[in-house]
Amino acid sequence: MKVYADRAPVALRQFVTDLLVTAWVYASVRAAMWVHDLVRELAVPGQKLEDAGTGLADNLAKVSDKVDRVPVVGDDLTSPFERAASAARTMADAGADQQALVDDLALVLAIGLLIVPIALVLFVWLPRRVRWMRRAGAAARLRTDSAGQDLLALRALTNQPLRKLKRIDSDDVVDAWRRGDNDTVRQLAALELRTLGLRGS
Repeated sequence: MKVYADRAPVALRQFVTDLLVTAWVYASVRAAMWVHDLVRELAVPGQKLEDAGTGLADNLAKVSDKVDRVPVVGDDLTSPFERAASAARTMADAGADQQALVDDLALVLAIGLLIVPIALVLFVWLPRRVRWMRRAGAAARLRTDSAGQDLLALRALTNQPLRKLKRIDSDDVVDAWRRGDNDTVRQLAALELRTLGLRGS
C-alpha cells in the first residue's frame, strides 16, 4: 500500500524538526552561559579592588591600634590612620559594587539572549507540536473501526489536494465514498493518516 511509502517522510520530518529544535535550544543555552561567563570576567578588577581596599583598611586599623598606645600623643596620631582606613573601606565597597553591577549585567545579557529562542519554542513550535500530537492521537483512535475510517475519509475529501484524490479514483472519488466503497474509504482514510505520519489500519 502507498501509505507505508509516504509515511516515512512525515515521521522523518517530525523527528528531524524535534532534533533541530532541541539542538537550537541547547546551543542558545550554551551561548547564553558563555556570554554570562565572559561578562563575569569584567568583575575581576572589582574583586582586586575590594581585596586591596579590605587589606589596606585592616592594616591601617592595626597600625592605628598600635599608635593609639603611644603615651600622650597616641590619640592625635591615630586620626590620620583612621581616615585612611575609612578611605580604604570606601575603595573596597566600590569594588564590591562593581562586582554586583557586573553580575547583574551578565545575568541580564544571558536572559536577553535566551528570550527569543525560548519564546519561539514555547509560542510557535510547541503549540504546533501539541496540535499535531492531538490530531495524530485522535486519528489513530479513529482508524480502528469502520465509522472512524469513514470520518477520516470525509476529512481527506475536505482537506486533501485534488491531485491526490484523483489518484484514488480518477472517475468520481466522492461518488465512490457516498456509495460506501470499502476500498475507496480505506484509501481516503489512509491518505488522511499519511498526512499525519501514521499508517493505515
